[in-house]
Amino acid sequence: MLDTKSTDQPYRKWVEFAIESLIRVIGFSSIGFVFLIFLFLMREGLTALLDVSWGNLLGTRWYPILDIYGVLPLLLGSILVTLIAILIALPLGVGTAVFVREVAPGWAREILKPMIEVMAGIPSVVLGFFGMTLLAPLFLKYLGLATGLTAFTGSVILAYMALPTIISVAEDALDAVPKSYRDASLAMGATQWQTIWRVVIPAARSGILTAIMLGLGRAIGETMLVMMVTGNAGRMPLTLDSLFRPIRTMTATIAAEMGEVAQGSSHYHVLFALGIILFLVTFIINLAAASAIFRKRRRGGLR
Repeated sequence: MLDTKSTDQPYRKWVEFAIESLIRVIGFSSIGFVFLIFLFLMREGLTALLDVSWGNLLGTRWYPILDIYGVLPLLLGSILVTLIAILIALPLGVGTAVFVREVAPGWAREILKPMIEVMAGIPSVVLGFFGMTLLAPLFLKYLGLATGLTAFTGSVILAYMALPTIISVAEDALDAVPKSYRDASLAMGATQWQTIWRVVIPAARSGILTAIMLGLGRAIGETMLVMMVTGNAGRMPLTLDSLFRPIRTMTATIAAEMGEVAQGSSHYHVLFALGIILFLVTFIINLAAASAIFRKRRRGGLR
């Protein structure tokens, strides 16, 4: 009589080997795709350094028709609208995460978490249309602006887009704090809010920082929304009222001009150079967020 276990063992080993190899190939291929994208950007974008002078690239004006390719107003515009969006989304996102994890009853948590996930699925063009038709006229009327399509309008909508990411990651970080921390604080006589503010949030600080960084990466890479609601004016946002004036971002510039530019021209290569800058900024932000997670796990803070 044949031993079925002994005959099945080689087959199972081959199946396990095939599955492990497939997973390994998929994992390395994702890294390879990112590397190939970066090489493609470098091949097309570095040519701009040969066609356009550094003084032109580092200028304060963006007029491609006149062969003026100053990227500073686009870079500063992206930074301005992203930072203001994070400043708006940070207290709302962390506060919502604290409420969902620490305060809300179980039935409310089961309703709020799916609603937060649904927020992340709203297309950016829908939010851009909402900003153009509702928010921009409101800001124009009540803030006394020359136009409602400003950096502030874009920041408000971007903050809404970053909220689901910040809430979800921050809520996971709060959930990872051991229950013994809360029990020990309450046993020492602290109130629930004192426990949340002085124990739970500091213990989840690394995860909350990761949520902020991921929300920042989500906001800085947005294209359609900022192209619709920020006014698309390539000006230097250095004055005090720059937040309430039109600006232009790198993503909006690439989306608006890449379809009409002549392939191989200086304008074409400068747009790819903008893509390199955007790629590096996003990569650095995500790398910082990943390093924060690894440091937290190394210290044993996450379960």
